[in-house]
Amino acid sequence: MRKKRINDPQGMRRRVLDVAEDCFQARGYHASSLGDLMAAAGVTGGALHHHFPTKKALALAVIEERVAAAVEETWIEPVRAAPSARNGVRAVFEAVAAALEQQGYVRGCPLNNLAHELSLADPDFRIALADIFAGWRRAISDKVRADQEAGLEGGTDPDRFAALTVAAYSGAMSMAKAEQDAGVLRQCLEGLERVEPPPSQNGSPARRRRRVVRQQAIR
Repeated sequence: MRKKRINDPQGMRRRVLDVAEDCFQARGYHASSLGDLMAAAGVTGGALHHHFPTKKALALAVIEERVAAAVEETWIEPVRAAPSARNGVRAVFEAVAAALEQQGYVRGCPLNNLAHELSLADPDFRIALADIFAGWRRAISDKVRADQEAGLEGGTDPDRFAALTVAAYSGAMSMAKAEQDAGVLRQCLEGLERVEPPPSQNGSPARRRRRVVRQQAIR
């Protein structure tokens, strides 16, 4: 008896995305040919083009579906669920460093890798990548604002803290990839916390100044 053919277009699409995501991270977009991707995914040219008419369309799908999801899972969800923005940021840095050390090699940040290669190659790539960075920063700054509403982080600028956090992590992952040493993540976390130290228990500088003025007036 002939083996019954299974029609699973969504499964085929996922398989192509899996292969493309891995190849773009390991070898780069430009070094990954459609022929290589078809062979690795085990699909025909017709099947590939049914879901992704062009290589660019495939790359945009990887960015918008896979890379965005990785940032959401690695960064946005943990920060939102943390007791505070600072606790969340620290936990992510430490968790990623520990996972990379256990893995034994550093491939780099998926968003960072593609941003370096594709941001100047095509405006659609640049916009898609920039949107993910913007959402990442916004999640951190929103968490800082929520902390402030709860009486924490009185002296922290939410947008500045978010930008520094994303820049520190992105730079740390680039260095970790070049050096194949995840320890640099912990060094950059320490530097970030020194540049943006948590406010003292006495509150923000402006609040402390008002308190001093009031105390002087009473005397």
